[in-house]
Amino acid sequence: MIYDVRHITTYGYSRMVPFARCILRLQPRSDGGQTVASSELIITPRPAERVDGICFFGNPMTTLTISKPHRELRVEMRARVEVNRPPPPFPGLTRHWEEVCALALASDSLAPESPAHHLYPSRLVPPVPAVTDYARASFPPLRPVLEAASELMARIRRDFTYDPDATEVSTPLEEAFRNRHGVCQDFAHVMIAGLRGLGLPAAYVSGYIRTIPPPGEKRLEGADASHAWVMLWCGPETGWIGLDPTNDLIVADDHIVTAFGRDYADVSPLDGVVVGPGSQKIGIAVDVIPVI
Repeated sequence: MIYDVRHITTYGYSRMVPFARCILRLQPRSDGGQTVASSELIITPRPAERVDGICFFGNPMTTLTISKPHRELRVEMRARVEVNRPPPPFPGLTRHWEEVCALALASDSLAPESPAHHLYPSRLVPPVPAVTDYARASFPPLRPVLEAASELMARIRRDFTYDPDATEVSTPLEEAFRNRHGVCQDFAHVMIAGLRGLGLPAAYVSGYIRTIPPPGEKRLEGADASHAWVMLWCGPETGWIGLDPTNDLIVADDHIVTAFGRDYADVSPLDGVVVGPGSQKIGIAVDVIPVI
């Protein structure tokens, strides 16, 4: 599949803002099964300084300094991405999960793709014994790792309610788990916490998912959304496999990867510092349009 992706973020301020410094992680990355043909950022007002680079985990990252006083900041990302992922392995034929734990723990690599970075607690995914116990029910002894993780993913989809009003970016993982309500970020963090609690390497992925309108209805512009899911390391032969607990899906060609890290803090699309008084309103519009 080839997609045209457009992501517009607008910050409206109640008072004039004289200065802003931002870090953007909005442009999709090229990696296994995904190739970025073109990508651009359009920022208004024009930044006084802009530095484009790649973070440790291989994600495109742009740092902006805006010194022109403004009442609105508009960031538009446009990209064309080709997605052609290989089919996932049959879950029942993957290594058993205890063996994957041992292989990950024995890894001597600190390369960005190493499972070693994703075994331990991170800023937004602390150890939560109740979450580990919840995950453990899907991992009896010697069960194939992808089979067990797929069941855990299905349970999260069944047991949790998607509710955009239930949580915020700052809501602790433990609270989202206790209330069984949240959004894709919460479901991904819960699944990562459960997997890591068992000793399995699990990473956080931000990106987009294609949405398909009901039969007979037109697709609405701006109706798509940014998304989040989990990557599980299943051993050296299989590598990383994407699991989407919000939709109970093994990631395939409907998912577009933007960034990969330990949790949302590593991949947040836009963060930074704004100097100025008053409040702000945020607007986000996303389009994921299949081209071929």
